[in-house]
Amino acid sequence: MAPRPHAVVLPYPYSGTINPALQVAKLLHRRGVYVTFVNTEHNHRKAGADAVRGHDGFRFEPIPDGLDEAARAVQDYGRGLCLSTRTRCAAPLRDLVARLNATPGVPAVTCLVPALMSFALDVARDLGVPSMAFWGGSAASLLCHMRLPELQDRGYLPLKDESCLSNGHLETTLIDWIPGVPPISLGDISSFVRTTDPEDFELRFNESEATNCAKAGALILNTFQDLEADVLAALRSEYPCIYTIGPLGSLLNQGTVAGDEKDSTTSGLSLWNQDTECLTWLETQEARSVVYVNFGSHTVLTPAQLAEFAWGLADSGHALLWSIRENLVPGGGGLAALPPGFVAATAGRCRLTTWCPQEQVLQHPAVGCFLTHNGWNSTCESLAAGVPMVCWPGFADQYTNCKYVCEVWGVGLRLDDEVRREQVAGHVRRAMEAEEIRSSAAAWKAKAAKAAAPGGSSYQNLQSMVKALNSAADRF
Repeated sequence: MAPRPHAVVLPYPYSGTINPALQVAKLLHRRGVYVTFVNTEHNHRKAGADAVRGHDGFRFEPIPDGLDEAARAVQDYGRGLCLSTRTRCAAPLRDLVARLNATPGVPAVTCLVPALMSFALDVARDLGVPSMAFWGGSAASLLCHMRLPELQDRGYLPLKDESCLSNGHLETTLIDWIPGVPPISLGDISSFVRTTDPEDFELRFNESEATNCAKAGALILNTFQDLEADVLAALRSEYPCIYTIGPLGSLLNQGTVAGDEKDSTTSGLSLWNQDTECLTWLETQEARSVVYVNFGSHTVLTPAQLAEFAWGLADSGHALLWSIRENLVPGGGGLAALPPGFVAATAGRCRLTTWCPQEQVLQHPAVGCFLTHNGWNSTCESLAAGVPMVCWPGFADQYTNCKYVCEVWGVGLRLDDEVRREQVAGHVRRAMEAEEIRSSAAAWKAKAAKAAAPGGSSYQNLQSMVKALNSAADRF
């Protein structure tokens, strides 16, 4: 019998990376690959025993992230986590691979699949194990982040002074020389260009994660051929082996393997308790009547911004399903931070929740519009569901995603950085009602479904990826 391939999937320990990496892991497992999915010990505990209980050929394993509780207790420990995973996780990963290789009944590890954990590519090289890097953002965001060093060489970065953040420089400075990318404003390259420090940590971290993808034997992207054809053509001149297997949720929800039974955990490894009762509420709403609002797992709002969004949504006149995390407003408060009078003003047409199964929400026929931060997971899920977007980007690749959503794919409207209730209400009404936006969204939904269907580009790429993993296993 041919040896079974064994992929160790290692995502950066934030939910926006964990969940698409888990989708990749499940797709591989369904096609016969033995999978070890690696969490940090902190997230492993937070997810709960039921969520990380493995089954035949799919195991969850924790490694330490290197942070002590004091470092984790600070308001924003993201920088500390980036530094710690990069400098302290290599040894635990090596130990884990050695332990897996010595475990009876477990096939030898034949591939490492890191996501924003590029130190693992060096571990793979040292161990003589093949690797595939998973970039959880769009192909366009990867290409833009790869060009950050060239932006500095050409004098665009760092910004000359603080005035460039507010004088229109970011919006009016056009970058028209990135292959495959249409002319794009400097500000839409990434949030990380908003710095006057040439050694800005976030800028350097994300630049290196993008460029380090070249160390892998192959690149995995959650996108599909028709969605980013020009960018993918440019990327393939630098990465000869690219597997575009998106939208990931579309492939998972299809159950594309004959006789395959969908597992019960396709919704992801949530680090928050999900409110599934909101789906029951959606059943009581008319088709395309509900505005779904969710700013993702890390966006933060000031009380004033929350109030402007709240009253804009109220003034739109539409029914609302709004997911408000407990930490959406710094200092806590969650739902209690909503302005006085909002709940009364939207009585009978508003469902408030702290977290919900987003992919199922977007697929529900009652949802007609998505007010989003434009994280790539949210953007992909909205495209796959054919739901128009109202966009308010604020971090990392969200600006690039928004550019494509509104100007390239024609499925969304962009809000200004300064939140104003009148614009929120107007954009929501237009996204819900404009025929051209709804038509574009429906067209992209059909193209996404075609890519994920048997014979489609993403389906075929997934098959090729599994074939490559099997070939790697034959060498061990």
